[in-house]
Amino acid sequence: MKFLVTKDLAHSSLLANLMSAVVFVLLFYLGLDVVLHGYVIGFDIPALQSTLYGNAENFEEPMLIDALLLQVHIDLFMTLFAVLILSSVYIRLFPKNKRTKKVVHAVFISGMTAPPALLLAYFTNMFFAYIWLVLFAVWHLSAVLMGLRILKKLLLK
Repeated sequence: MKFLVTKDLAHSSLLANLMSAVVFVLLFYLGLDVVLHGYVIGFDIPALQSTLYGNAENFEEPMLIDALLLQVHIDLFMTLFAVLILSSVYIRLFPKNKRTKKVVHAVFISGMTAPPALLLAYFTNMFFAYIWLVLFAVWHLSAVLMGLRILKKLLLK
């Protein structure tokens, strides 16, 4: 709790190590999230189109709406927790940096709008699938860079 009041990690190496471990686990989660989405949904346009709309030539059924809603629900929930944890640590470590607000906003907006974009792609057209791909990439790349910057500050004092 002292970190929340003083924002000084110099006197608490245990807390710095704990925060480093949490950020490391979040980076691991982000990597596995990319692998999961690549496997379940796909990252190239033909695979994404086949997943969402099916493929009559290959006898592939479209993704069921309940599976998609479950995926979107889990994505929103996990993204919210990851963004909150990363952002709170990032804001505490870089409070005076002018880019902090922009980075936090970029991570939050891209992370929270990617799952609804996938849902819109399912119900409308492939345009939102392109948007989902961009938002998904921006969210994960920004979060990984944020996490690496946090680890650099915590571990390389």
